Amino acid sequence: MSTIRKRTEAFVETEIDDEKVVMNLENGEFFSLKDTALAIWNLIDGARDHAALAAALAGEFSAPEAELSTDLDAFLEDLRKAQLIDQG
Repeated sequence: MSTIRKRTEAFVETEIDDEKVVMNLENGEFFSLKDTALAIWNLIDGARDHAALAAALAGEFSAPEAELSTDLDAFLEDLRKAQLIDQG
């Protein structure tokens, strides 16, 4: 599977307490990332593919990959639709 990378030219981000706020520069849409979403966002480094993200999340949250897979898929789809990530 291909790696997933952030489109750093498409957003700005800032940390506020225990969350990260990401703003899409094209349309001004904001995302408030906490908990699992923040963990996924932080793991997207351009070197990991879907399977590696799922494995890292499973290790971080001590949960089976299958349990996390639905949330991971949904969040990645949201990021793709917002054009904040690419899969290459």
